[in-house]
Amino acid sequence: MAQEHGGRRTVVTAADVERAVGLAVAALAEAPDADWGVPAGGLAWDCWETLEHTADALFSYAAQLAPARPPLDGYVPLRWQRDRPEGPASVVFVDRAVGPAGLLQTLEAGGGLLAAVVRTAAPQARAFHSYGVSDPEGFAAMGVVETLVHTHDATSGLGLPWAPPADLCDRALTRLFPESPDHTERWPTLLWATGRAELPEHGRRTFARWHSEPLP
Repeated sequence: MAQEHGGRRTVVTAADVERAVGLAVAALAEAPDADWGVPAGGLAWDCWETLEHTADALFSYAAQLAPARPPLDGYVPLRWQRDRPEGPASVVFVDRAVGPAGLLQTLEAGGGLLAAVVRTAAPQARAFHSYGVSDPEGFAAMGVVETLVHTHDATSGLGLPWAPPADLCDRALTRLFPESPDHTERWPTLLWATGRAELPEHGRRTFARWHSEPLP
């Protein structure tokens, strides 16, 4: 479990969002000529759609927390739509003609926006999320998890290696999945927590939700 000296929990920060996105962009940039239209891991979305969704999540979390009085009973009223019936509902779309470099630049932009909003938000700020009203740290952790696990989905489809740092996974797990085992390897545990892999002695679970509400 992520702890500082004295037993205090190490919080998820804007720097963690920047780090997660930076690592994701670096990993995904290794496949500029790959077919990004192949399925992303076990998802119904292709790799392009999955990274569009990730950029969209980062942007949407930033938009949710950015108003002077963030909404507590619903989302900021952006217009979501789908490019195809089986694709993700999003606000952010990237023209496929620009190629993977443009998609990754959009992902990086979403991460930068969320990091900036988290960094400047008051600690007591709260905003709506469908899993529970959350705080700046919660939105940062959500951005980290979205980035890490959807990069896993995309790299699985593209045939790229991807294993994010244990400390980054640990802080996100501690914040959003406090019920998860704390003596197992961190990255496999995050994949388990999000319904993507089995964990020894814990089997495989179906992802339902994470813990958005602020922790003590």
